[in-house]
Amino acid sequence: MIVSTIGSWWTRIHYGSRIRRRRRRVHSAAFKCEAVAACRQPGMSIAAAALARAINANLLRRWVVEAERAEEMSKSAVKALPAPTEAFVALPLQAKPTDKTPIRIEVRRGALTVSVQWPSSAMHECALWLREVLK
Repeated sequence: MIVSTIGSWWTRIHYGSRIRRRRRRVHSAAFKCEAVAACRQPGMSIAAAALARAINANLLRRWVVEAERAEEMSKSAVKALPAPTEAFVALPLQAKPTDKTPIRIEVRRGALTVSVQWPSSAMHECALWLREVLK
């Protein structure tokens, strides 16, 4: 004897003396994609697509919303990279400075130009001086 109790949030099916809970159906990703694609056809409603596939319209609506969010996320991930504002300028590298090659610095502020030559053996002091000058 099979008796089904409907009206609560779950359904019990009686098979003689044993009671089993009805399990949820599991739908494949391909089935979900096909159902969502059917909803996007012109003139097709979500309710009609759900009825044709024997699923609840609310479930299909949730799949449609999830698909739209996934598309927005993939589009925003592509747009998230900022466009470069300035072009990269490659400068030719000079040979490694030796202790005898001085550091040459030219600072321009308005009409004033200051040129400085610093011994490469005192690079650290040069960096400290330059930081103070550029403040």
